[in-house]
Amino acid sequence: MIKRGEKMDTSFELEFVRNGVIEKHPFSELLDRPTIVSVYMKNNTSSCDKQTLSLANHAEWFEKRGIQLIALSKDTCNSHKKYADKIGLSYVLASDPDSRFSEATGSIVEKSMYGKTYLAPSRSAFYLDTDGTVLGIIEKVTPGEHAEELQALIERVS
Repeated sequence: MIKRGEKMDTSFELEFVRNGVIEKHPFSELLDRPTIVSVYMKNNTSSCDKQTLSLANHAEWFEKRGIQLIALSKDTCNSHKKYADKIGLSYVLASDPDSRFSEATGSIVEKSMYGKTYLAPSRSAFYLDTDGTVLGIIEKVTPGEHAEELQALIERVS
């Protein structure tokens, strides 16, 4: 996994939903201010809903500090639009079906389900500067306390 202080490759393109509009740009163009990227598995699942709602409930705290929030999963942007409307998310939802972000951060891990193992993005979060430098990492997110984890991380590294 990428380490604090290292710079990630930000040249890959992502589709994302911002203010209800689907866009596609190089990831680097999203980094117009310090940014939290919170990686979760799937819309409309219990733990993932807790993770995204934790961010939504504290979005103002991040905004006041000039920090952008991006939640990223393999879901399509159409799914993201419905999800954002359903639970009232105001921050960016990024679609990464090919795990480009996780490859760039070295955060693909082995998982298992129903006795089968596979590789998938870790449930993690990255605090990035505008040039892609990693300011901080949470390697294992606690879904219901995610915003508080990030707030503590930001306080520690600032």
